[in-house]
Amino acid sequence: MNQHSPRTAIVGAGAIGSLIAAALARAGHTVSVLARGKTLDAIRANGIRVLDGTSESTAAVAASDDAAALGVQDFVVVALKAQVLPAIAGSLRPLVEPHTVIVAAMNGLPWWFLNGTTGVLAGEHIEAVDPAGVVSAALPSAQSVGCVVHLSSSTDAPGVVRRGRGNRLIVGAARAELAERTRSLSASLKEGGFDVEESEDIRTEIWAKLWGNMNMNPLSALSGSTADLLLDDPYTHALVLRMMEEADAIGTQLGLSTGMSAPARVAVTRELGAFRTSMLQDFEAGRALEIGPILGVFPELGRRLNVPTPFCDAVLGLLRQRAANSGL
Repeated sequence: MNQHSPRTAIVGAGAIGSLIAAALARAGHTVSVLARGKTLDAIRANGIRVLDGTSESTAAVAASDDAAALGVQDFVVVALKAQVLPAIAGSLRPLVEPHTVIVAAMNGLPWWFLNGTTGVLAGEHIEAVDPAGVVSAALPSAQSVGCVVHLSSSTDAPGVVRRGRGNRLIVGAARAELAERTRSLSASLKEGGFDVEESEDIRTEIWAKLWGNMNMNPLSALSGSTADLLLDDPYTHALVLRMMEEADAIGTQLGLSTGMSAPARVAVTRELGAFRTSMLQDFEAGRALEIGPILGVFPELGRRLNVPTPFCDAVLGLLRQRAANSGL
């Protein structure tokens, strides 16, 4: 591998993937983007345009809709909506060889989450995010690391991304043998402009973020309510807490701690005010919902660990029907 110019492919040129692509290009990576349709055309013609307040910058990157055309990479950053990944994972094989580090920068639990763990689920896959193991077969779990995104951004037009609030990424390797390569990636992301925290316990960071939105996201999509309305209503507020308690019981079985109580985490959410969750925004825009990665993982893990999840089960059933009846 050329240490001075790592080859890095971004899979998913949406709001987050485009920001990461632009940052790594600024840091000297040879960046390519896997995209399609109008987004592919725009990036080929104009690069990735990043709007940040009143300033604008452009990152010139290669772009293709064919992974084979991009070739083997040193890093592959997967920044797709997680429910899309099982259908396309096989097509990403040309990007990956044994030296490739695969970075999951997505909502929910990643396909590699149980790899390297101990206990009854050690080395198994999670059907809700990796059905029949199709993702891990194409993107080996032993080569994968985590990137927890704590920022907002949006796409103004194909190939044009606008920064929102926050600038924080938490990056970490779940396996010790990937630690050095992960530190190198973190340094590049910092150089590219992100506030990067390196974590030695990336699974807990992933779990803690998901614990805070595994209830608000589905309930907002079902109700059409912003977060403040869900928390102001005593019945939905209680449901939010019951879902978190079920998830916390699963986390205990997996050796994962969020470091705070459910009411304390809800208080953090309340401070954000009347925001529309990402799942509510997807629902209103007619986009497919991240049901499995954000909520479906909990009933599945609960069954496998003998942890009852009646509240999560009920909300999952309703959300699936709501999505199906809306053609999502």
